[in-house]
Amino acid sequence: MFSFAYSNNIMQVSDKKKHILETAENLFATKGYDASTVRDIADAAGVNLAMISYYFGSKEKMMESLFHERMRAAKLQVEQLLNNKALTPFEKVEIFLDEYLNRVLSKQCFHRIMLVEQVMQKNTVIINLMKELKLGYAALFMQLVKEGQKKKVFKKNVDIVLALATMTGTVTQLLINKNYYAEFNKKMNLQENELNKLLYNNLTAHLKNIFKTILGYEQ
Repeated sequence: MFSFAYSNNIMQVSDKKKHILETAENLFATKGYDASTVRDIADAAGVNLAMISYYFGSKEKMMESLFHERMRAAKLQVEQLLNNKALTPFEKVEIFLDEYLNRVLSKQCFHRIMLVEQVMQKNTVIINLMKELKLGYAALFMQLVKEGQKKKVFKKNVDIVLALATMTGTVTQLLINKNYYAEFNKKMNLQENELNKLLYNNLTAHLKNIFKTILGYEQ
């Protein structure tokens, strides 16, 4: 009985912290990190300042927690993919691309924060966290590529960083210019979720074709 109550309490605390973090994420993305105060976050989240201090200590630590959480989720997802013995190397690459795009589309606020922080280069802690994220992601993708190379279905010489830059750059540019994409393709009547679905379908197909060339995959 006590164990159940204790477990339930932990879940409530976790949910509250997650709610505050997601509220901060939305404010950082729409209002800007510097312009968003701790009081703004507390008011938007419907909590008091003491609760934010208890969970995070400061706005800077809150931003760090946000990056750590997003990094942890991405790393776990790719690690599970790498350990799946039922998939071929290129099936893993296809899922890798699908999952990356799905994360970006479902977490567009975080993606926007990353873009701004990379351009501004003001917060040393966040810049280092992003470097850690990129290096870890590249190391995991390299494992995936090496598996394909070992099975002789991928090229021997693959530039990991350039391959990932092709993926992230293509996705970022299309998201920044999605209204242009919609207007050019006469899709301005689409709702936001419908446009995101169109972008997802077209982008994944496009990226998979590119990666077949990058990796030397032959059907």
